[in-house]
Amino acid sequence: MLKWAPRPPGPLARAGARLSASFDRLPIRVRLAGVSALLTFVILCAFALAIGSLTVERIRSDFNRQVLDTAEQLPSQLSITVYPFDVKPELNDVARGGEVINIVALDGTILAQSRAKAPSFGPPETAPRTVHNYRVLSRPAIVHLQEDGARWGVVWIEYAHSVGATESTCKRVELFLVLGVLLGSLLALGAGMAIARRAMAPIAQLTSTAAEIARTRDPSRGVPQSPADDEVAELARTLEGMLHELDAARGETESMLVRQRQFVADASHELRTPLTSVLANLELLAEGLQGDEGEAARSALRSSQRMRRLVGDLLLLARTDAAREVAHEPCNLAQIVVEAAGELGPVSAAHDISLDIHPATVLGARDELHRLTINLLENALRHTPPGTAIRVSTGTTADGQVELVVEDDGPGVPDEIAPALFERFVRGAGDRGGSFGLGLAIVQAVAVSHGGTVTLERSRLGEPGADAGARFVVSLPVYSHLDDDGQDHRPSLQAVID
Repeated sequence: MLKWAPRPPGPLARAGARLSASFDRLPIRVRLAGVSALLTFVILCAFALAIGSLTVERIRSDFNRQVLDTAEQLPSQLSITVYPFDVKPELNDVARGGEVINIVALDGTILAQSRAKAPSFGPPETAPRTVHNYRVLSRPAIVHLQEDGARWGVVWIEYAHSVGATESTCKRVELFLVLGVLLGSLLALGAGMAIARRAMAPIAQLTSTAAEIARTRDPSRGVPQSPADDEVAELARTLEGMLHELDAARGETESMLVRQRQFVADASHELRTPLTSVLANLELLAEGLQGDEGEAARSALRSSQRMRRLVGDLLLLARTDAAREVAHEPCNLAQIVVEAAGELGPVSAAHDISLDIHPATVLGARDELHRLTINLLENALRHTPPGTAIRVSTGTTADGQVELVVEDDGPGVPDEIAPALFERFVRGAGDRGGSFGLGLAIVQAVAVSHGGTVTLERSRLGEPGADAGARFVVSLPVYSHLDDDGQDHRPSLQAVID
């Protein structure tokens, strides 16, 4: 079975395709001005060719006619007399600049010349010809005797006129036409650019307005309307309608999200009371029951405790989303770190946790900062193998920020999840604790609600060439404890540890 395959494009087709692609990448105003200038150039070239050809032909025709008329009149104007063995014509008074008159015998011998160093034009011919840059015509003339004026014989009057001045005139005409074509094309290009820029000004204004709307994310802003009822005005009206609909959809979405956040916050808050009751009853049952029933009660207790943690996480995130602020008070971050490390002591025996804490006071919600610290420590414990070194440090920087640093020498954070690490429900492949993927999202939410930031860096622990490790740095604004006498009354580190 024969299959037909299209022929590959030739070199000209490929070159044309590349040229077309390059032209399409140019700005619209440049393309419009370029096409306008090209059309003007083509029209002016055609006009210059037509006018130039007619003008040059007319100049040369007039020159040839003048040469012919002069050559026809010379035999009647010249008085040629014969002296013994000599011909004495009066040529100097007839020949002007650029003209040459020769008296030639029938055998081709030059009898007289109007110019001493005139070029030789060869045997006389009646047909016009161009020799040595001269237009030459020859006409017969009658020679008379000096004594009685009787007819003596016939000679040739050879008339030649230089074509240099005529050709110079033709070249000047051609040069003026070429300059006119180029100047006209440049003027058309400039005028095209000006007109295209003016025509594209409303579109440029629409573009800048759209960019400003994208920057501010405010679709309620209007777009400028064109006074003319053209395609640009239609585009502006279409964009205005689209932005109006987007603004309405945005308002509906925000209203729905607000109601959803309020519902999650209220539901999480309301769930805490029955969960507390359920946990209390399960704890009693787990202590009082033995065997399979006791194991079932303890399993239900563990599940309920996980549910309480999830409800607490959702409540914290919902409060942050709904911009519900908890009362802030001065808190010593070092003391919070010590309490969090002590709380996780029973589950951190397999890891080497070290504290390097210095008193650092911030203004915030103690419970939320405690949750932030717990989540960072649990994240390090959950995603690192046993024996991993974990270091927790607090301190105040020179630029007035309090830093909480939790770093380890574990395997580090995979590159594929690092950009989305602080998003909700993002879990690493090495998660050993069955987390919900909300821990680091809560860390970021708490840091932002306290006017701070949290960043992920490469750990400084471990040996060079070992695992990268993870280093989480929480930066919060420092809270000043200076009283009226200018003294710092923050608790000492020893008091914090005690």
